[in-house]
Amino acid sequence: MKKMIKIPSIDQFRTVVSNINRHYNFTGLDENGEAIYDHSLPKPTLTFKGTVKLHGTNAAVSYNTKGGLWFQSRENIITPEKDNAGFAFFGESNRDIFLGLMLHIAEKEGINRNDNTISIYGEWCGGSIQKGVGISNLPKSFFIFGVKITPHTETEEELKTNPAYWVDSTYLRAPEVNIYNIDDYPTFTIDVDFNMAQLVQNKLSELTIAVEEECPIAKAFGFSGIGEGIVWTTEVKGVVHRFKVKGEKHAGKSKVKTLNKVDDEKIKKIMEIADKVTPTWRLAQMLETACDLINGGELDRAKLGDYIRLVINDIIKEDMDILVEAGLEPKDINKYVSEIARRYFFDQELV
Repeated sequence: MKKMIKIPSIDQFRTVVSNINRHYNFTGLDENGEAIYDHSLPKPTLTFKGTVKLHGTNAAVSYNTKGGLWFQSRENIITPEKDNAGFAFFGESNRDIFLGLMLHIAEKEGINRNDNTISIYGEWCGGSIQKGVGISNLPKSFFIFGVKITPHTETEEELKTNPAYWVDSTYLRAPEVNIYNIDDYPTFTIDVDFNMAQLVQNKLSELTIAVEEECPIAKAFGFSGIGEGIVWTTEVKGVVHRFKVKGEKHAGKSKVKTLNKVDDEKIKKIMEIADKVTPTWRLAQMLETACDLINGGELDRAKLGDYIRLVINDIIKEDMDILVEAGLEPKDINKYVSEIARRYFFDQELV
């Protein structure tokens, strides 16, 4: 059977931050089946791998024994008669090679080809596919960046219990027919502490600018020219998270979403001051007031917002001089103070 197997969209950095935090904050479901999140829980530090993002068009080759081999653009199954930048024609012209790659994957990963579809994803680029970038000097080429295994399921419930998954793709290539592997070219690594994820934004921007100034893949083929950006990937408990950071030069007059730079020193100063103005005695005193603990009251999550506001207002009242000396305003530290107060509140529930 032939079926369109779409590749998920590559997210923005802020979306991945939100998804990771939500994953680690999740504690279960309430009686109504609604998700419960505990925002005080610590977040992980995860290592992301970066590969060069190529300015071309997304393409894929899929295979199972019932449907045989077929070719895809991002949105559609394509054929030489109804093609996308000539990729289906390229695929048909190299059918035996693609079939060989599929059989190699099946053997290596132990895939039952009757019950699963194997999809090889990559960027179809070079030649006239896109203009104005370093890889435009290459002949049309397919750069593999991922392989997904999709079990054949009939219902959404089956899909939940037997989901699609990604497998290693780093060994797949056929350079004699312009099929390459993105992992054969410069890659990058970066650690992201999701307790303060914005601290890596400047490093992400620096690496993107370097790729934009000189595309490493074009350079590997002996050409000079601009690049598009970097795709960053990590896997958490079987779930692959990807985000892209792109430059602007490749887009010409088009607008692209780029990553804003942040003031690292200011953020570090804010964190330092937020920690300084939230001593344990203040957190305890404001919690006592918010929940009326001195008169027999109990910790009540419905009072959490009141408690945080009391902490912030007490800082403004008593420690304004500390903020002024640091060149900060209350709005600069409120987010960080709120997080410290929230963690303290939940810690007291465990006492």
